[in-house]
Parts: sequence; C-alpha cells; structure tokens
Amino acid sequence: MATVLVTGYGGFLGQAIVRLLLAAGYAVRGLARSSYPHLVQAGVEPFVGSITDRQAVLAAVEGCDAVIHTAALAGVWGPWEDYYRTNTMGTSHILEAAVRTNCRTIVLTSSPSVTFAAVHQSGIDETTPYPQKWLCHYPHTKALAESAVLRAASTGSVWACSLRPHLIWGKGDPHLMPRVVQRARARQLKRVGTGENLIDIVHVDNAATAHLLALQKLLARDAAVNSQAFFITDGQPLRCWQWISRILDTAGVAIPTGSIGYRTAYRVGALLEALHSICRIRSEPRMTRFVAAQLALDHYFSIDKARRLLGYQPQSLLESAMEECRPWLREMGQSTHKR
Repeated sequence: MATVLVTGYGGFLGQAIVRLLLAAGYAVRGLARSSYPHLVQAGVEPFVGSITDRQAVLAAVEGCDAVIHTAALAGVWGPWEDYYRTNTMGTSHILEAAVRTNCRTIVLTSSPSVTFAAVHQSGIDETTPYPQKWLCHYPHTKALAESAVLRAASTGSVWACSLRPHLIWGKGDPHLMPRVVQRARARQLKRVGTGENLIDIVHVDNAATAHLLALQKLLARDAAVNSQAFFITDGQPLRCWQWISRILDTAGVAIPTGSIGYRTAYRVGALLEALHSICRIRSEPRMTRFVAAQLALDHYFSIDKARRLLGYQPQSLLESAMEECRPWLREMGQSTHKR
C-alpha cells in the first residue's frame, strides 16, 4: 500500500483524513509544527517542521508516494508576508519536493474563497475564474498556490488536483462554531443583510472522504481528475442566519436580534481595515469587507463535477452530527459565558 504524507495532520481536517487513510491500510506520515502523540500511537510516522521550511518538507516527502497538503494559514486579517510565506511558498516547497523525490502525486486542500469576488455565488461551478480584486490575503495566496499546482499537473510534472471544501464543520471544529459562539457571547454578532442568503457547509467526514477519493483517483492515474479543481460541500445549502442560529441554539446561547445592512457593514469593514492598517493594529477588526460579504451574499456551489469524476456522494449528516455536537457546544457556551 502507498505511503502518504499529510501536511497539517494534527488539524481538524488533517486528523479526519489520517483516520480514513489508516483505516484503508495506507502507511501515513504527518508533517506539522507540533507533535501529536495520539496520532503517532495510532500509526502515523511524525515529522516535526513547517511547510515554510524547504528542507523539512523535502525530508518529509522523501520516500512517499503521495502528499495530501492541508496545512495553511487561514483567516481574514494579517500581513501579506505571513500568508504568502505559508500558503503560496509552502505549497511551492511541496511541489518542488514531490518532483525532486519522484513522489509526484498531490491532493491540495484549497478553498472556494479563491473564486469569491464579493458578488453572489449561486450554485456556481469550477469554470468560475479567480477574481480581479481580493478582499483579504488568504484567498489570494491560496489561489496562487492552487494555480501553481494545477499548472504543474497540466504540464505533466505531477499528478494533482485541488479540493475546495467550504466551511468545514463538526465536533471539534476549532474555527467556525467557536467563533460564532464567542462573538454572540461577547455581543459582537449581528445579522448582516437579510440573513436569507444561501451558503454551503461541509461536514469534516465528508471533506475527508473527498480527499481519500481524490487520492485514489490520482494514484490510479485517472487523467480526468488530474489538474482539476473540485468544490466539496454537503450538497445541502442553508440560509446563513438559519445556520448561525442553529449553532447558537444548540450551544444554548441567545440568538442576537440586532442587524446591519450589507452596504453599511461593508463600509464599516473598509473603515476598520484602514484604521487597523494605519495604526498597525495586528488584531483582527470586528468587521472586514470579506466577512461582511460572506455573511450577506450567496456562496453555494455545484458539486456535480466531484460527484461525476471523484465518485463523491456526501452523507446527510446535518441532524445526527449536530446532535453529536450538542454536549460540546453546550460546554463551549457555558465556559465562554463564565469568561
């Protein structure tokens, strides 16, 4: 069975991918800045290092048959250099190492935000181009990384594809759900726009399954998958405020009643971004243009291509997984309240 390196293997998505790979019989390596003894005990061969370190990446990739590259710097605020060094150059190191070591198979974890141009995205597919204007550094640097990997695949340097999972959720989610709960508790959460805009989400198990399917297709040298990007979702768009309210209700947290118009929120975001930049404030503004647009506009996607070429069939996990999340979210809501 093939040996697969998972970068960012200790992350939320990374751990879910590792569990699937091990269950499927793959030999698994992990590259991350920290060590994860429970994953090592499960059978992962650990490499401690950063994807920004070219030599650390080369050492981890050496002897592997494939790389699933999930490691990235996420967020909507911070210096360009930080995002570029991690997301763009880190991916460049993976690409270089794969070619040098004859690994040559890469599944890249990208993001649907690489196509976001602050307009409604209502059931769009992968023919949608990258925007001309970027609202934050994360999607810009991820787009640069994705285009480099897909270009290398199209020229025959590697076999690779890019997956774009959207708003990964589930028990243990370190980003989406905690952010919603914490902002609501701090009375910093308002509905932006009508809240009726449709958004896609993807459960972590569905996202991990898509990565395994993509890996198997590439290792089998399926030319239809090579050099392609795929949107990955649960296939069940939700109304944005309905989803936020569901999270808060499950956590036992009061649902905010305040609201702000989209155009006003966008202008406030632009003003706060300018203020933080001028004053060199490193903390994230309470509102940004990107966040305002994401909260008010449609962003849901066609997954027909993933269904057709990867054989991806997302499980309907909304009800069962939310019940699984309930004790965890309740504890989070109570502990946040105490702070």
